[in-house]
Formats: sequence, C-alpha cells, structure tokens
Amino acid sequence: MKTQVAIIGAGPSGLLLGQLLHNAGIDTVILERQSPDYVLGRIRAGVLEQGMVDLLREAGVSERMDREGLVHDGFELAFEGRQERIDLKTLSGGKTVMIYGQTEVTRDLMEARKASGALSVYEASNVQLHELKGEKPYVTFEKNGETVRLDCDHIAGCDGYHGISRQSIPADALKTFERVYPFGWLGVLADTPPVNEELIYANHERGFALCSMRSKTRTRYYVQVSADEKVEDWSDERFWDELKQRLPAETAARLVTGPSIEKSIAPLRSFVVEPMQYGHLFLVGDAAHIVPPTGAKGLNLAASDVCTLYRILTKVYHDARTDLLQRYSEVCLRRVWKAERFSWWMTSLLHRFPDTDDFGHRIQQTELDYFLGSEAGRKTIAENYVGLPYEPIE
Repeated sequence: MKTQVAIIGAGPSGLLLGQLLHNAGIDTVILERQSPDYVLGRIRAGVLEQGMVDLLREAGVSERMDREGLVHDGFELAFEGRQERIDLKTLSGGKTVMIYGQTEVTRDLMEARKASGALSVYEASNVQLHELKGEKPYVTFEKNGETVRLDCDHIAGCDGYHGISRQSIPADALKTFERVYPFGWLGVLADTPPVNEELIYANHERGFALCSMRSKTRTRYYVQVSADEKVEDWSDERFWDELKQRLPAETAARLVTGPSIEKSIAPLRSFVVEPMQYGHLFLVGDAAHIVPPTGAKGLNLAASDVCTLYRILTKVYHDARTDLLQRYSEVCLRRVWKAERFSWWMTSLLHRFPDTDDFGHRIQQTELDYFLGSEAGRKTIAENYVGLPYEPIE
C-alpha cells in the first residue's frame, strides 16, 4: 500500500486532519487499533472553541453541529456566595464557544470519511513506524492475520497519550514536562435538563464543581474528588447530594437529578513533550500534550495542531514549501504552552489542594475577585476561553 500521509489514530484529530487533507487533494490512510464502535463510545469534551468550530466548517462537516450545537456567549464563576458571568462575546470581540460533544464530532467526521471513499483501517494491530528519519518512511500493521506495509511521505501521530507514535521516538530525543494533580474529576452523564443555560464553574470549600451539558436534554456534571477515590463508592444519590452542596443555593434548588448513564473518574495532569516532530513523524493532540480539563482546552488544542499540520502539508504538496516542515513543532508549542498556562491557572484557581492553608485560600479568593473586578481581567479570561488565534503559516 502507498499513500502521501499516514494518519495513526481515528479519533477526532486524526479524522479531522484526514478530512481537511482529502479536501485539499492529498491522499491519506487512517489506521486505528480499535473498532469504530469503541472509538464512538469514548465520553469526552463538549466545549468547542471558535477556532475549532471554524475549522470544522472549513472541513465541510459542520451541518449537524450548526443545527444541533448550542452556541454559548458566556459562562459563570461561582465562589464565596457570588455568581459572576463572563460575557465571552462582548469581551472577545464577538467570539463564542459551541457546546457539541466530542462523540458527535467524531461521528460526523466518520460519516464524512466514509462518504469520501478515503481509506480507514480499523482494528489494525501491531502498528509499527519505520525509517522516521530516512528518505522513505513506512508503517507496518497486521489485519486479518496478515502483515501489511504502508509506504508514505509523512506520518501524523494522532493516537493519543498511550499510542505508538510518541513511543516510536527515541527517549533521548524528547524532553518531557509534567505535573500530576492530587485529585480527579468524578463525572456523571445524565439525560436531564441543564441546571443553567451556560456552564457554571464553582469554587467551594468542599472542592470544585462544574455544571456542563451536551444538549438541552443531556447534562454532564463534575465534582472534584481525591486521587484515590473509587467510582464504585459513588452512588447516583451520593453524587447529586455532593454536587448540590457545592453549588449556590438558588442553583442547587433548580437542579434536576436522574439516573446516570455514564460515570467515571478522570485524573488531572499537565503534560508536554518537546519537540512535537521527529523526522517525518508529527505528533498531534494528546500524543504530545495533555491539559487538565478545567480550561476546556484538550480537544481544542488538538484541533489547532491539526490546523497547523494541514496548512503546512498543503503548502508542501501544492507549493513545494518543504522548508515549512521544520516549523511545525515551534508553531504548535507556542499555542500549546499558552493553553497549558490557562488550564493550569484555572485549575489552581478553582480547586482545593490538600496543602491549601488559610493563606492559600485567601489568595484564591482574592485572585478571583481581582480578575472579575477588572475589565482587563475579564477580557484575559474571555480571550483564553474562546481560544487564542491560530498562527498563520506563511
């Protein structure tokens, strides 16, 4: 087999890159070790930055998102009995976010890929990357008991934190930056109406809480729990009781509870590797970086990586601009670190850490009070939340 760009991973980043490149006349093959149903079963993010929304529209896969997604002009911060709204649209010059689940984004991209006739190989096992710094890179994988070789020009590693792509780079060629947080998020998905029209981020003495949603009839709620908590210890009743205690009284009174359809605990970490490329291999999304979900940046950061690689490869194939290939990592990392900073800041601001004393608590409250009491502070929050601009490739 032969293609121009081999894409490892059929999650949203791999599928979006494949769709954009296909539309640009660049041949791709996507390899995924799991089944389509498994990929669609992952419950993930649901807040899309303006830049990602625009990129999905550019890829021609936005019809259902534009019809069913919820455009949010703002969100709320609750602390010390106060509830303050960040007016994203006004403060960011007209930008908004879209509430549309990652599962739905993936489904739309899968259907577009199938309609295009471009090749995706699911349940491809033992994927191996070869000659990454050679003139002729290639990928091998096993399917139906046979070993297949896929020759290509470039490889996009869109296979996540645990994937083979980053593992294929010699350890001494990468520098790793990491911070593991001493707590996780217990999340519940329920078919109940949202308690509020917009998201609520709550800082409470019992810990952080988030009221989010996937649609007007499906909600996603989170509470901060210790790192050693077990999801089996949390009945639906216990979760709802805890959530109510962490919300402002008026909001808690409006909360509609119901049976959970999914419940899980996600650990929180910040993680970055540098560089994000090695020879003909380009790391995309979670393969290169992880952010705590507090700033709603994970999927969105993957989308900005996709945009950068797509624009570079388009110029490589259409304009012979091979010089741009070496710029991928530096361009991506500038935005990655800014998103890491915002996610770390939001996490530090809204959670209770085990070693937080009275002084630390006062600093948290004062930081919130300062930013919310300043037009410049509110603008800083808004412009980061809706997403910083994508860097042009010239």
